[in-house]
Amino acid sequence: MLRTLTLAVLLTAVSLPALAQNQRVRVGVTPGPHAQILEAVKPIAAKKGLDLQIVEFSDYVVPNEALSSGELEANSFQHQPYLDNQKADRGYKIESVAQTVNFPMGVYSKRHKSFDAVPAGGAVAIPNDPTNGGRALLLLQDKGLIKLKPNVGFKPSVADITENPKRLRIIEVDAAQTPRSLDDVDAAAVNTNYATAAGLKPSDAILKEEPKGPYVNVIAVRSADKDKPWVASLVESYRSPEVKAFIETKFSGAVLTSW
Repeated sequence: MLRTLTLAVLLTAVSLPALAQNQRVRVGVTPGPHAQILEAVKPIAAKKGLDLQIVEFSDYVVPNEALSSGELEANSFQHQPYLDNQKADRGYKIESVAQTVNFPMGVYSKRHKSFDAVPAGGAVAIPNDPTNGGRALLLLQDKGLIKLKPNVGFKPSVADITENPKRLRIIEVDAAQTPRSLDDVDAAAVNTNYATAAGLKPSDAILKEEPKGPYVNVIAVRSADKDKPWVASLVESYRSPEVKAFIETKFSGAVLTSW
């Protein structure tokens, strides 16, 4: 009996430090694939001592503010050009620590089966933030629908359009509202995470971005935290074979892994 009690005490003593190491990591995401992927990351991270708490935001602005203010430990929702723009505009001390996935942007329509059917003067909605709006304009240029000023980089604006043969009316709306705008416009450029959350199928896009360029999404943390052990554990958990297999099975090519 004494030996049993001694063994129980020893086992309890061994297990307590492991429980104490279980660290809360609040990760900000947008609804849809980002949130779904983090759910797949969660049990893998738990084995590394991380208690992932997924916090969803309905727009692209608040997750960086929440990270900067300490309401989150990390976020996973944005590509590098967007993060760079946010840091330049708002002075955030935030850094990317790993690339994650790419969501090729698509142009969708409830009125037309192809972009050729969009009439002259048709209305096209694009996100109103500089990086995603610029991304949409670059997509339209890549498909030969508009021409932009030379050397505009990754953040062109509507003012940079130099040729517009179809006289498309470009309407800027909040990125999260682009799916809803489809009721009022001929077509809309929609980020894949918002498209899938709204029930749109990436395979139904009438124009689709090529899976290239700088638009791979990232995990971001505060600069002061970037070298902490939990960050490496979070990255390893995300970029694991199990999560890669989940993404490939779940999204059937609509979401592309970077590893």
